[in-house]
Amino acid sequence: MHLLDVDDLTTDELTAVLDRAAAIKGPDGEDASDLLDQQTLGMIFEKPSTRTRVSFETGMTQLGGHAIFLGPDDIHLGHGEPVKDTARALARYVDFVMARVYDHGDVEELAEYSDVPVINALTDDAHPCQTLADLLTVRERFGGFDDVSVAWVGDGNNVCQSFVLGAAMVGLDLTVATPEGYEVDDDVLARAGDLGTAPETTHDPEAAVSGTDVVYTDVFVSMGEEDEREEKLAEFDGFQITTELLGDRTLMHCLPAHRGEEVTDDAIESDNAVVWDQAENRLHAQKGLLAWLSEQD
Repeated sequence: MHLLDVDDLTTDELTAVLDRAAAIKGPDGEDASDLLDQQTLGMIFEKPSTRTRVSFETGMTQLGGHAIFLGPDDIHLGHGEPVKDTARALARYVDFVMARVYDHGDVEELAEYSDVPVINALTDDAHPCQTLADLLTVRERFGGFDDVSVAWVGDGNNVCQSFVLGAAMVGLDLTVATPEGYEVDDDVLARAGDLGTAPETTHDPEAAVSGTDVVYTDVFVSMGEEDEREEKLAEFDGFQITTELLGDRTLMHCLPAHRGEEVTDDAIESDNAVVWDQAENRLHAQKGLLAWLSEQD
């Protein structure tokens, strides 16, 4: 089984992954120190990341396994050999493949030709591992998902799109506020509707956060969009999360944060922010995922 987006899991499977993550994380939880003994995770990185690399590599170590970092200068992914050949070769060596790449089509091709599970650790279309950590964080913060409402304020990007699907699967009440032209893809909204309930959408940040428990944002200018910075910042005027807009709501951000752009420094440093819990939960959610995947036929 592969995880290319969060809805590759059924709702029951998603719950099982979150339960496994919580069980491994808990102070009196499962001893998983040799669960992946002698198993190896191949980690393909076209895009750099602090949280993704450290959480996956540490997670494999804590599960008794091993991780290999494969940067753009280390392998021939997409240059020197076809993606499908990389997939078939890696599958002869490792037990899991994790890929953090630009083109979502590359993880789809890796999955098509790999005989071991492929995990999408971010593409331009989706970021399911972040959603697993986000849902684990919400569940810990509120004791579950019932009657919890979330407002996404910012770009309808890859992080947002996976979160839209995850929210629909667990029954979170979600509103998405984006500037015009930066909405969530219609296909993702349709998938969310099939899974549960598609989010409300608006172009008004203040209306989106009204009555919600959580405000979630991400960078306005993603990696690879630096040449669009000035244009995007102008179009996102009014979408910055300030302490005034946040109020007493919980603040989520997948990090890294561009302080002074999508969020103010005082908002992200406030007691309302759970961004470090989210970051830590990347480790636990991914350990839960790897453990669960290792037990699938």
